[in-house]
Amino acid sequence: MKGYLDWPAAEQVFKLERRFKRTADGKRTQEVVYGVTSLTTQEASPARLLELIRSHWGIENGLHYRRDETLREDWCQLKCGQAPRAMAVINNLIVGLVLCLGHTNLAAARRYFDAHPHAAQHLVLHRLA
Repeated sequence: MKGYLDWPAAEQVFKLERRFKRTADGKRTQEVVYGVTSLTTQEASPARLLELIRSHWGIENGLHYRRDETLREDWCQLKCGQAPRAMAVINNLIVGLVLCLGHTNLAAARRYFDAHPHAAQHLVLHRLA
């Protein structure tokens, strides 16, 4: 690998084939992705690389997807000063509080708290105190 790729830190190149089914509509999708890593084969076997990739996607699906899709963070028009960063912190707080309560469906929890603003206020004032 070292002499093959003109990228000084590259140690391994890998190919990953994914197949998955969307729970919403049952649509099946297949994709092939390629990756480059600075980890040597001694540091990361194929099984370890797969573990690292799955860990990354756990974060992506568990936090970023929820923020983007359910909380519509990508649609937000805040662009001045620290407003975007403050909104990201608020969104992380919302996700964290809802998960602390044991909710697994952020959209359902959001609908509940939208309909019960006093419960949302109580949650924020008493969980954070």
